[in-house]
Amino acid sequence: MSHTPAHSSPDSARSLRALMLAAIGVVYGDIGTSPLYAMKESFLGAHAVELSQPHVYGVLSLVFWSVMAVVSFKYVTIIMRADNKGEGGSLALLALVGRAVQGTQTAFLVSVLGVFAAALFYGDSMITPAISVLSAVEGIALAAPQLGSFVVPITVAILFGLFVIQRRGTAQVGALFGPVMVAWFLVLAVLGIVGIARHPAILLALNPVYAIDFFIVDKWKAFLALGSVVLAVTGAEALYADMGHFGREPIRRAWFLFIFPSLMLNYLGQGALLLEDPAAVVNPFYSLAPDWALLPLIVLATLAAVIASQAVISGAFSVTQQAIQLGFLPRMQITHTSSSTIGQIYIPFINWMLMVFVAALVFGFGSTTNLAAAYGIAVTGTMAIDTVLGFLYARRVAQWSATAALALFGAFLVIDLAYFGANLVKIPDGGWFPLGLGLVIFVLLITWKRGRQLLFDKLRSDTMPMDVFLRSSMKSAHRVRGTAIYMTGSAEAVPHALLHNLKHNKVLHERNVLLTVMTTETPTWPPDQRLEVTELGANFWRVIVRFGFMEVADVPQALKGGAAAGLPVEIFDTSFFLSREAIIPSMSPGMALWREILFAWMQKNATGAMDFFKLPPDRVVEVGSQIEI
Repeated sequence: MSHTPAHSSPDSARSLRALMLAAIGVVYGDIGTSPLYAMKESFLGAHAVELSQPHVYGVLSLVFWSVMAVVSFKYVTIIMRADNKGEGGSLALLALVGRAVQGTQTAFLVSVLGVFAAALFYGDSMITPAISVLSAVEGIALAAPQLGSFVVPITVAILFGLFVIQRRGTAQVGALFGPVMVAWFLVLAVLGIVGIARHPAILLALNPVYAIDFFIVDKWKAFLALGSVVLAVTGAEALYADMGHFGREPIRRAWFLFIFPSLMLNYLGQGALLLEDPAAVVNPFYSLAPDWALLPLIVLATLAAVIASQAVISGAFSVTQQAIQLGFLPRMQITHTSSSTIGQIYIPFINWMLMVFVAALVFGFGSTTNLAAAYGIAVTGTMAIDTVLGFLYARRVAQWSATAALALFGAFLVIDLAYFGANLVKIPDGGWFPLGLGLVIFVLLITWKRGRQLLFDKLRSDTMPMDVFLRSSMKSAHRVRGTAIYMTGSAEAVPHALLHNLKHNKVLHERNVLLTVMTTETPTWPPDQRLEVTELGANFWRVIVRFGFMEVADVPQALKGGAAAGLPVEIFDTSFFLSREAIIPSMSPGMALWREILFAWMQKNATGAMDFFKLPPDRVVEVGSQIEI
């Protein structure tokens, strides 16, 4: 296990504080907006419990100990120790565990679990903006009941504006995220303290006995209440996923010193208010505020919800980029919106797809209570998968004893499955959406991965070894000036584009480079080790370019280091030859016909290699072929 060094110097202390502020602005948006709806849904939702003192104490006790177990202990203390070169998240954990179990029977299970967790994240990234902004805007109905019918249109307008500005990047706006969220959490704490002052005995709810009594007395109702209580921990996975942006220590310190106390004070304040004024159950969060502060609070809550939405949208971009680099999605256009921060990217297709689904969710469900029924399954499913992968990491990578790993992660899994089971009853009320969407995306991910493997196998079987090609073609082929770079997915065989060029044009260039781009299972790759150059003879070179799965595959930039590796390349005197395969589905063994049709459609609509690898358009030659898989 790696440990963050102590920060002792004034400069390192300032840096730590700056990272903590940035983490507050980005990492905690989702979990930070949960007080807007978590308590309300416990007593007004689809499986609401009766509003009484034992139930209020029981729910609050469940909220506190759930946040302690899932967020403070499982994620912040334990799972954040597992980092892939500093990066976290389901795909990073998949890469870590995947290397450790490679070649074993567990490898397939690990791959399926990691990919399904990534698929579920997309459902979460659609519901989070919808429920966060909608819950904030619903305060309008309290401030001005006559405007209640405008809540949904206003919500959609705000979300539309958020998606429109994505292409401009968040570098400048991001500087405001930290201070706004600091103000938000301070307001949460102050409102909570005001509520607690009305009924100080509410602090007794921190005793786990009340949660236990809730289950002993109400059993099934208490179990169903977990479906609403889990709303208080949504966003916990973001702490782990965003570890690479801010580091382990700033996220931990921000959580324990500021975020966790602010959240719990607010939940306790809402509980105290409900005991003093049961009518406040309509919206206990906004009811904590005095009348004069309601409108400013709505504005601040909306800003916090937009920031939470921004974080999860950025997360969807990041997960998509990782999935593309790891071979689970076709190439898409990726735009970097910051020259200094590699993680700030924009993917147009994902952006507009999310916008359409988020708007449909807001219009379709219409209220936070209805949306809450769809929320939870994706989050709890991801948490359960993280627990299983965390157990495998502890056993295979960190070398924990079987007893220690099973005891700790077994307890985590029991908690996760309890929440997941409580959310399964929501399926008829809306839970079908994230589950169904997750299954569809999972099929897309594994179909692309399998289809690409079948395609590469087919191309490899139809080509010839390089040594045979060199012996048979060198004497007969006419040479022309310049350098030809043939992009190929195989680092051994002759590229199809080279064979087609020789067959139809009867020429070879003076210098020929067979270039393969490989994505590593680490987030970044050292620039001085980017190129692996092998001279094959007869002015042929085999070149492997390696990029981390979080990096942009900028091939021309990488080739600038070719001279040091023994391969001088002048881009203005170079032609890039690309193969573009048209897939013909068939009944041959490999995949079901419908999956082959789906793969062919994905292949047809994928972004071309020229754009993805940043190749100069005026130096690219595409060679097409039809392939039956």
